[in-house]
Amino acid sequence: MRSTLTDIAREAGVSAATVDRVLNNRPGVRARTREIVLEMAQRLGYIAETQNGAPQKMLHGEVIRLDFALPAGTNSFIKLLHRHIEAQALARPDLDVRVTTIEGFNPDRLARLLQDLHGQTQGVGVIALDHPTVREAIRSLSASDIKVVTIASDILHVPRVAYIGIDNRAAGRLAGYLLNRFMGAGRPGKVALFAGSLAYRGHEEREMGFRSVLGEEFPNLTVSSAVEINDEPGVSYTATMKALHNEPELLGIYCVGAGRSGVAKALLEARPKKKPVFICHDLTRETRGYLVDDLADVVIDQNARLIAEQSVIRLLGSIASSAPYLTKKFIEPRLIFKENVPVQ
Repeated sequence: MRSTLTDIAREAGVSAATVDRVLNNRPGVRARTREIVLEMAQRLGYIAETQNGAPQKMLHGEVIRLDFALPAGTNSFIKLLHRHIEAQALARPDLDVRVTTIEGFNPDRLARLLQDLHGQTQGVGVIALDHPTVREAIRSLSASDIKVVTIASDILHVPRVAYIGIDNRAAGRLAGYLLNRFMGAGRPGKVALFAGSLAYRGHEEREMGFRSVLGEEFPNLTVSSAVEINDEPGVSYTATMKALHNEPELLGIYCVGAGRSGVAKALLEARPKKKPVFICHDLTRETRGYLVDDLADVVIDQNARLIAEQSVIRLLGSIASSAPYLTKKFIEPRLIFKENVPVQ
């Protein structure tokens, strides 16, 4: 099905009227906005590429500086997202993209990094801790006309131009639903819940969704172990071994964030008589292995490539357009099972 003007407008972050003016070569549109709309129209197949497949030429020699702030550590999804952001930059000679990683769950350190970007950049993408100092830093950037998108985990009540990621509360409810179906609908038992870091609203929302669907739909399931593991595999390993020891008939494990490798290691070493259903997030090289080896039963993936692409597009669209907007660009979660692990 062919894309429409509305599709192009949504992806470019402008109005349908602006798209119409660009495609019909009418005046009244900034050069940079015109370039973004034409590129998106080509990408969506609405118009053909230029002769010999060359990309749309820049209308001005302007190079756009974008900065991304990501957490450091062993989280393989973050590393994958980092690579996809860099790939987006390499494909766009009109972009100067820089990625900075922040050690630890330290909101003050993240806030200082954001403050240091004043006068250095035109747009910022951030996986942000939901903390007063971080919220104030984002407000300060916006007041300086620096566009901000929140990635993977949203922050409310800040002037960000978009949130790019899955609906985390819905993802938590989905995990609870799948857990019940895997175990056999209505079967009573205990499950373990390992949160990543509740400093991230996204992790808090996943836990909230998981608990709410269990309370509303599956009262047969009880959360016997709930541990905040701060995305540390060593902590998740210890928590899993303890849960298996305390509940020999443990039916399920839901890992909200990273730390999945600790759960997998514990399951391999403990070798319980009946393996608990194990549900985790993010398709990475390691979680592919867990599916293939029957350690994990399903991975709820948020598509790092698409998040990176949409984050860049939304930042460029907001820089080009003077119209303020606050939107959510929900990425549809993918359910990955052993039988449908996609080609890398």
